[in-house]
Amino acid sequence: MSATENAAPLLVLKKITAILDAFSLARPEMSLAEIRAETGLPHSTVQRLVTNLVHEGLLDRRGDHFRIGLRMTHWAAPARQGLDFLELLTPVIRRLRDELGETVCIFRESRGSRVCIAVAETRRVLRRAVEVGDIMPLHAGSAGRVLLAWNTDLAEKVYGSGLQSMTDRTITDAANLDAAVAKTRADGFAITTGERVSGASGLSAPIFGPQAELYGALTVMGPTMRMPYDVCASWIEPVIAAAAEGTRLIGGSLPSEEVPIS
Repeated sequence: MSATENAAPLLVLKKITAILDAFSLARPEMSLAEIRAETGLPHSTVQRLVTNLVHEGLLDRRGDHFRIGLRMTHWAAPARQGLDFLELLTPVIRRLRDELGETVCIFRESRGSRVCIAVAETRRVLRRAVEVGDIMPLHAGSAGRVLLAWNTDLAEKVYGSGLQSMTDRTITDAANLDAAVAKTRADGFAITTGERVSGASGLSAPIFGPQAELYGALTVMGPTMRMPYDVCASWIEPVIAAAAEGTRLIGGSLPSEEVPIS
């Protein structure tokens, strides 16, 4: 078989992969035109490959829109078998660390605080030290903001617990914190500067679990001199994308806005 003949199946596979990769939790359904725009593939190629993918059950059709086929779930379960969530999420935070150059962590709530459960530390000399197992308050910092935004019961407990000032930027008024938490839920991310530690910034987005429950907060953190607000704002898209990838890898789903958060 010639090199050209060997390359042809790989080229088709790359095109199929591009089509499947075009779908996301935020955009689970697309029309042919949207798939073409997302992949940059020719109309005839998209139409032919999408038709074949539907025939094989890799895509499902709903009217003039398409979504990932249910057959894919048969492969997703064995792919995750034997792997815990942190094994799946560690490559995600390492890639984001390498892309942005700052420390990336995952925080979860535990007994009224937030706990670092995974960290990919920056390679820069100047850094804010954080280790797995570190415990921090929920009312200060972007990760805490995310953890409160999708858990109303927890938020109410924190509001009534007394909000200790840690810096001159810490929110210590329950009504103001509630407003900041509501904004985080509406935006889908949080940016804070100097709330827990003076001169430190954070940008966080939520990772959701299999029942659309909040799994944790993916956080990029670093010195404010490298991460002023405008820099954090320019990183919103890659951070949200990494959190969405984490949600997908652990078999998570996005919560319905019609369903009250727990």
